[in-house]
Amino acid sequence: MHPDTHTHSAPSIEPDKNWRIWWTLMRPHTLTAAFIPVAIGTVLAMKEGSFNVWLLLAMLIASVLIQAATNMFNEYFDFKRGLDNENSVGIGGAIVRNGVKPQTVLALAFTFFGISTLLGIYICIESSWWIAAIGTLCMVAAYFYSGGPLPIAYTPFGELTAGLFMGVVIILISFYIQTGTVNLTAFLISLPVSLLIGAINLSNNIRDLDGDKENGRRTLAILIGRKKAIDFLAFTFICSYLFIIGFIIAGIAPLWSLLVFLSVPKSLFAVKSFRGKSLPIEMMPAMIATAQTNTQFGFLLAAGLFISYLF
Repeated sequence: MHPDTHTHSAPSIEPDKNWRIWWTLMRPHTLTAAFIPVAIGTVLAMKEGSFNVWLLLAMLIASVLIQAATNMFNEYFDFKRGLDNENSVGIGGAIVRNGVKPQTVLALAFTFFGISTLLGIYICIESSWWIAAIGTLCMVAAYFYSGGPLPIAYTPFGELTAGLFMGVVIILISFYIQTGTVNLTAFLISLPVSLLIGAINLSNNIRDLDGDKENGRRTLAILIGRKKAIDFLAFTFICSYLFIIGFIIAGIAPLWSLLVFLSVPKSLFAVKSFRGKSLPIEMMPAMIATAQTNTQFGFLLAAGLFISYLF
């Protein structure tokens, strides 16, 4: 049955489970992809002698809300296109499992956009109105990632889009609103972070490859095949660590940045856990490990930059 004509009866939901439904809908394991770039951009600004805690909090909350809204748009539009059911792996499941109305999910996503816009106005007042144009572009990309006639997520450009906006753009905005400028160091430091954010999307597309192919998607994983996609994921990890080594040698990043190598075991586990698997449920540990690699790498990089700032 087409999702538009699907009768969706709401099951009985225990009150103490309500918060879990909404929390899961936000896909919390992805939210570090919004938090980490803000942290890194801010720490880089601190090294330049600029720091405003209120701008940090506004940017942090706005970025997390936009990421959560993006996840909700994904949930809504995948349901509307008939791609999700109660057995689907890796979704929040608020609509297909818990009886939340699709319109409620969509409204909540736009509410998050509205709050982000208000925070954006404050950021613009404190920095520059150019941020309004860039922030609007970020929200447009977030919507059209899953929405519109040709969602970005259905094309080979999903990883590039996520990495660009959640990595490069957020780090540079976070740096700019604190310092009033951007520099080459901030841009270069954003590159390995962007690669790992794109890797989260790639791991998701590796897991969903068969289902996506049946539904007419043309993701990067589909175009190059599962084996090469896993190899490309491993290459992405390697490049991220090589970037850090190169930056240290070039004097762009401090020696403390070597802390990121504590995340190597998690990246190895991610690649190993993908190999030889074909069922989505079997690949969930690998996808989770990919997201955790991004989290660990990002936190360790931010920590290394902060320690170098202190000493």
